[in-house]
Amino acid sequence: MHGATALEQLRWIGSELEGIDLDCYRRHGRDPKEPVLGLGNAQARWCFFGRDPGEQEVRLQRPFVGGAGQKIRAVMAELAWSDDDIYWMNTVPFKPIGNKPWPVAVRRRCRPALLQLLASWRGVSVVTFGEAAFKWFGMGSPETRRTIEEFWARADKYDASLQVDLEIAGAERRFTLHPVPHPSGANAVWAAQFPDLLKARLCSGARAT
Repeated sequence: MHGATALEQLRWIGSELEGIDLDCYRRHGRDPKEPVLGLGNAQARWCFFGRDPGEQEVRLQRPFVGGAGQKIRAVMAELAWSDDDIYWMNTVPFKPIGNKPWPVAVRRRCRPALLQLLASWRGVSVVTFGEAAFKWFGMGSPETRRTIEEFWARADKYDASLQVDLEIAGAERRFTLHPVPHPSGANAVWAAQFPDLLKARLCSGARAT
């Protein structure tokens, strides 16, 4: 796949990836090889980085429109933000069976193509939703992975922020990660606090440490 575009790489991965929820794609007349990508405004101040699409994302071919995504969009509506204010991404752009998290090996497989797409965004501030999205940024370097793991163990991880350096398209880019809990209703510990935590991130920009 050397020289292939990011979209071509992802379609090739989707054509042979085990664990895609084929029944969901058939129900909605969608091609399971077609990645559900949000992307959007390359000049957006914020990137929203989630885990993977769900059924409504497959049906509508849009990111963050299911039950969890609606909680994110409710905060955006309160702040009078639109889709154009965000650059949208996920760790894996295919819906898994049973909405179970994809194995780390699958995230690694999709990562080179997603890094190409991330290179198109010119911002630096990334809101990561949940553990998988946050730790995605540590996959390329053992040192960065250790830093990510240490930060995730902190009691104040949803208040503090972290700067990480990634090599993208032959150049080093620095991003500031602002983790928040995954907005799933199954995340009982944080579900009630999620809107306020996300709003605080977006309103303050948080502090980088």
